[in-house]
Amino acid sequence: MMRPPYAMNQALQAKLGTWTLSLADLAATEHLGRVLAEELRSGDLVTLSGGLGSGKTTLARTIIRALADDAALEVPSPTFTLMQTYDTVRGPVVHADLYRIGGPGELTELGWEEAAEQAILLVEWPERAGGALGTSRLDVALALVPGAPEARTATLTATGSFAPRLMRMKALQNLIEGAGWADATRVRLQGDASTRAYERLVKPSGETAILMIAPPRPDGPPVRRGKPYSAIAKLAESVHAFVAVDRGLRALGLSAPKIYAEDLEVGLLLLEDLGGGAVTEAQLPIPGCYLEAARLLAKLHTTTLPTVLPVTEGRDHALPAYDMEALLIEVELLADWYAPHRAGLTLSGSVRAEFIRLWRGALAEIVVAPATWTLRDYHSPNLIWLPERKGLQRVGLLDFQDAVLGHPAYDVVSLLQDARVAVTSDLELKLLSAYARDRKAAEPDFDMTAFARAYAILGAQRATKVLGIFARLDRRDGKPQYLKHLPRIEATLARNLRHPALAELRGWYETHLPRLWSAAVVQSDNVRPQAGSP
Repeated sequence: MMRPPYAMNQALQAKLGTWTLSLADLAATEHLGRVLAEELRSGDLVTLSGGLGSGKTTLARTIIRALADDAALEVPSPTFTLMQTYDTVRGPVVHADLYRIGGPGELTELGWEEAAEQAILLVEWPERAGGALGTSRLDVALALVPGAPEARTATLTATGSFAPRLMRMKALQNLIEGAGWADATRVRLQGDASTRAYERLVKPSGETAILMIAPPRPDGPPVRRGKPYSAIAKLAESVHAFVAVDRGLRALGLSAPKIYAEDLEVGLLLLEDLGGGAVTEAQLPIPGCYLEAARLLAKLHTTTLPTVLPVTEGRDHALPAYDMEALLIEVELLADWYAPHRAGLTLSGSVRAEFIRLWRGALAEIVVAPATWTLRDYHSPNLIWLPERKGLQRVGLLDFQDAVLGHPAYDVVSLLQDARVAVTSDLELKLLSAYARDRKAAEPDFDMTAFARAYAILGAQRATKVLGIFARLDRRDGKPQYLKHLPRIEATLARNLRHPALAELRGWYETHLPRLWSAAVVQSDNVRPQAGSP
């Protein structure tokens, strides 16, 4: 295993908000700069302290080059200019040297406030500014080591909102180095609609792994009976759920990623990289891949599965029930977000109450049916095609931390009525038939008529929920890219609501969301795109 480029002072490492490193040479100092650059974002303040020649500018230069993704970028010392601004791939960066200012008042003359707005700030000699820089910061204090010209110590001290981030940074470096990935380059990956972040680690040899950063979910405001939305909807509060379900799936011989290293309390996992083999092509499903994904569900749904899964020695994870409370609060997202922000309607209290009453009636048979593992986000973004493997192992599985005990039709709906991909009616029917054949072969008393009824009910429930989620992602989270999927989801909702089991609910949508209903009916009646090649 490669030794880390610096050694940690373990006693100080345990202290909240402080991390002391021994930097043996220039390479170690530059490595620290790259590590810091990975963690910085707009609005962050990093102060660089230490005497003359301690390496402040060297560290700042490495950080700026890493943020700019340009190892040859010219980064002169701002000793005489006092402040230098850079436009980088990660946003603007301000590098300031305050050694020559006379006091905090001169910052205004420099145009500090304007330059610093929405930028990453790197400030040498911060003590010259007094208290004008703010209290939420990361301070890096560098000190020379006598008798070793290139050696230094670096003491990182975080205050304010930076303190928990520094603790996570320490844990992340411990994880990477302890697993033998200290020499890897970190490449950020495009995230999903969640608060999790992902990076691909690439070793000089070309070997790769995935770093999953999933800190414990903070409780949101209480929305019902003192509980936050996440608790009511049975969303995972920590990475423990992912680990438990991952190990459960792998125990069944399925292709969930191997876990190389973990820090469960901080929320860090180093995972097998399953690659980028998609189950879609040109935003259309590849039938052969979808067929195996449907057959995997049939295999899962005909297997006797535990309801409690081990996380670590002495700690288990009980899969929560996908109960009436969870299913109802999800459909309420349509009333909370889609109705006012996409349909331009504010639903009255009585109209909302009728909506909930009708959904409660429709879902009554769902919550009392025999339950199985419901991975919950079993759709194209979370399925990886692994052609080098055999059988059902060719379907790689991701993003299952919110798994619950629910009706088997839910994941089949999630796959075949994909919110992001247009599955043709013909392909949907073929895949449903393949799923049913496998279920029938293992369970001769499998009732396809009852399953089709549940499929329609949960299809309408999921489409209703997703319309609310995508409207919320646009309105609250500034992610308008999800709006392009709304016509497909509206059409899917209309098709499901045509099932006789949902006649009363269909009447509610026709009456209270007429524009949604009329547009959805037109869309669902149109010819849908053809699927991709097997």
